[in-house]
Amino acid sequence: MTNKGKNANGEGSVSRYKDGRWCARHTFQTPEGPRRKSFYGRTKAEALTKRNKALADYQNGLMVFDTENLSLGQYLERWLNDSKRDNLAPRTFVNYQSHIRRHLIPSLGHVKLKSLTPARIQALYRAKLDTGLSPATIRYIHAILTGALKQAVRWRLLPFNAAEAVELPKLIRYEGKAFSIEETNRFLEAAREDRLAALYVLAVTCGLRQGELLGLTWDDVDLETGAILVRRQLQRMRDGSGLAFLPLKNPESRRDIALGPMAVAALRKHRVRQAEEKLMLGVIYEDAGLVFATPKGTPLEASNLVNRSFKPLLERAGVPKIRFHELRHTCATIMGTTGVDPKHAQDRLGHSDISVTLNTYTHVLPEARTEVARKIEAALRP
Repeated sequence: MTNKGKNANGEGSVSRYKDGRWCARHTFQTPEGPRRKSFYGRTKAEALTKRNKALADYQNGLMVFDTENLSLGQYLERWLNDSKRDNLAPRTFVNYQSHIRRHLIPSLGHVKLKSLTPARIQALYRAKLDTGLSPATIRYIHAILTGALKQAVRWRLLPFNAAEAVELPKLIRYEGKAFSIEETNRFLEAAREDRLAALYVLAVTCGLRQGELLGLTWDDVDLETGAILVRRQLQRMRDGSGLAFLPLKNPESRRDIALGPMAVAALRKHRVRQAEEKLMLGVIYEDAGLVFATPKGTPLEASNLVNRSFKPLLERAGVPKIRFHELRHTCATIMGTTGVDPKHAQDRLGHSDISVTLNTYTHVLPEARTEVARKIEAALRP
């Protein structure tokens, strides 16, 4: 090492190695005592720039030593455990963990937290798009990363949030489908003698989500007053732990729903059928008090419900192929076309924001479009 000397302002030293590299040093005063740090560069100016930046960061309150060798992967795991484990619903926490480990850590986990740049994040999103990942999933990953880096800024580990400078792919909005009233009647008629006929009646007339339907217990049902309480959901956990009964996503989703005569009659018939199944199996029946269960009384798997019951039912009814969730869309559409007040529809569907009710679930059916055209021309007729 040669050309060793003090810096102009008396803080630290600057030296040059025999191989041509420059090294600028500085002693930081920390709560644990003095800590000396070296900054290297191909030129003296580069080494001093690195040192001066670290000094400025430190004077602004950044924890320069905590992030010195901290990788993004290490930070994200720490953030999940220290900040999110107790603040997210179990299923949401598992989703965060899954997306971080599947998409962020393999590509960016090795990058030092302090070296993460918007360009690196942008390149990851581009690569994910090229592999066929949907814009919606990339936006979900981005929301997780943005939240994690925002916390890093609050913890004084970073001076700014690199994710906030990234452009996101345009979201391709899925236009949900809904049955017409005639198609809905055909669907329910085909389901009349189905073992799960009451489930489909509730899906169409009450607009319950699939997990809400599968989480219902008979304690939630009052057939005398004609009402059900929606208070939990059945979901399969992505961490491999199996099916779990979870709280609803937001407080507005917990709701009392009034039942009409069709729903009450369907549930009464369903309860009789279920009692017969219990009697037939005897002690083998696993009674968890579920309204909709397997013939053995155990929770219904959503994929089995769709593949073994719902899809064949669509075939038998001769109606358009829709997703199970679009029975909920159908309920909203029927409410819209029959003049139900949007606030009442919001309450029945359990939306926290009425704009979701209006923009996502209320579909304009072909006959409604025709009626709009007729009314416009009727107003213009001399």
